[in-house]
Amino acid sequence: MSQDEQYLSAIAEFGPALVRLARTYEPDPDQRRDLLQDVYLALWRSFALYAGQCSLRTWVYRVAHNTAISARLRRRKARLVSLEELADIPAPDDPEGAAGNAHVLARLQTLIRRLAPPDDQVMLLYLEDQDAASIAEITGLSPGAVATRIHRIKQLLSSQFHQGDGA
Repeated sequence: MSQDEQYLSAIAEFGPALVRLARTYEPDPDQRRDLLQDVYLALWRSFALYAGQCSLRTWVYRVAHNTAISARLRRRKARLVSLEELADIPAPDDPEGAAGNAHVLARLQTLIRRLAPPDDQVMLLYLEDQDAASIAEITGLSPGAVATRIHRIKQLLSSQFHQGDGA
């Protein structure tokens, strides 16, 4: 498979996840578009080096993660993760339920935004259904450290959420 074919296949399969990832790293819409373009370019370039030593999913997330971190460092801003939208959550049939879910999601997003790197990145990848081994490969942490962080972050978020912090 050529580099272009690999790229097109990866974008077809992981495009929506890359959009969510960009949204998480960059809350500003204009900068998010720039970041997404950087991710797409880095991904296309990376297929010249892809040897299949890890899953395509892990490779795509690693390239996207590294590109986003590099962009964050270049800007030298201390922005934390922003999960503005989770398009995969279907809206309930009743409007009151939808409003309640939106409120809960907004509170959770606020709490996640307060996490420091790499906890914010670990939680993003966890919410994208990555397992601890994949998250470890992507972030450079050990699988044990990832599992521990996920457990601690979930406890922290749960505690803060139920205390009303971040409302």
